[in-house]
Amino acid sequence: MYENNSHDKRYRKTMSFLKHFIPQGSSILDLGVINPLSQLMQQQGYKVKNTEGEDLDEDQSALINSKAEVVTAFEILEHLLSPYQVLKSINADKLVVSVPLRLWFSPAYRSKKDIWDRHYHEFEDWQLDWLLEKTGWKIIARDQWTNPNRGIGIRTILRYFTPRYYIVFAEKNKPEN
Repeated sequence: MYENNSHDKRYRKTMSFLKHFIPQGSSILDLGVINPLSQLMQQQGYKVKNTEGEDLDEDQSALINSKAEVVTAFEILEHLLSPYQVLKSINADKLVVSVPLRLWFSPAYRSKKDIWDRHYHEFEDWQLDWLLEKTGWKIIARDQWTNPNRGIGIRTILRYFTPRYYIVFAEKNKPEN
């Protein structure tokens, strides 16, 4: 269905969730460089602009200056040292964010080849919820799913029952008058 079969389930689940809450034609700022999910969003009728690879821990100007209706952050917050500041800087009123969940039976992901491809955070669902609430977002909906892989062993079996991905739709809390 999609370009990379190992990501097929994640892409399908993510797109289904997005379509349920965000109307086609909406303008979206997708955090991160152009990627298969941003391309899928464009193919599905969304107006997508990506950030340009800047270090979002250091430079949130793309978020502050964006006029997009929605910000999407698909598997990016775990790579940031300070997702708090990034979430606080979002100018849009709607947010769809997904993260890989922390697995008690597996260490955090750390690429040995690419120093940028590492997970500084692997969240539990309550931790992401708390971070979103603390940065001014009201969670409207959430979902989780497993992501089993091929292989032999206890970890492989556990992946059939243990959720790996967590996705949230949130709206910015409006200040009370």
